Amino acid sequence: MRRGDNFHTRLVNWAKIILPLIALGLLSTVFLLSQKVDLDHTLPVSDVDLAQRAHDQGVTNPSFAGVASGGEEVTFRASTVRPDPSDRDILLADDAQARMRLNGGGIVDIFARNGRTDQAKMTARLDGDVQVVTTTGYDIRTQSINARFNTLYAESPGAVTGTGPPGDLSAGRMVLTSDPETGNANLRFTDGVKLIYMPAKSKD
Repeated sequence: MRRGDNFHTRLVNWAKIILPLIALGLLSTVFLLSQKVDLDHTLPVSDVDLAQRAHDQGVTNPSFAGVASGGEEVTFRASTVRPDPSDRDILLADDAQARMRLNGGGIVDIFARNGRTDQAKMTARLDGDVQVVTTTGYDIRTQSINARFNTLYAESPGAVTGTGPPGDLSAGRMVLTSDPETGNANLRFTDGVKLIYMPAKSKD
């Protein structure tokens, strides 16, 4: 029994010496096989201003949908939407797009660079290269459009130019509503309307 005990004791003592040496050898091998680290090399950093992003509040690529009082479906999209710092009821939008699906099946699309909505007053203003396109064949350009949310209504406070089924036209003002009888878009041009009539081409 004594010889067994002595052998076990010597084995434990040798293990206390050999095992740490093996561990050191493996650890040194890891460092030798690893690539050299360039301490002078700078890490890639994004150009995004994180402090500004944290300060700003907004939504990217939002989409909203609703129904007007007349039953028309209205959807709104934008690349970004953020609250106005001076008025929490005001929302500011970039690359705005509104679509109105009328009861008669017609569609009105409005595109603009910028948008501004007042949630309390249920109104919106679209500015910057505004384009109004309808399925009835109108393509109108203007600089600004004022619209309402509670009913289908939009108007341009300034001049408009464009094309339609009758031909090329220009006017000092445009009003867009829904025709109560057909449900299609009803465009009314006022304040010095000029129309270049383009007769339909014959099929012969």
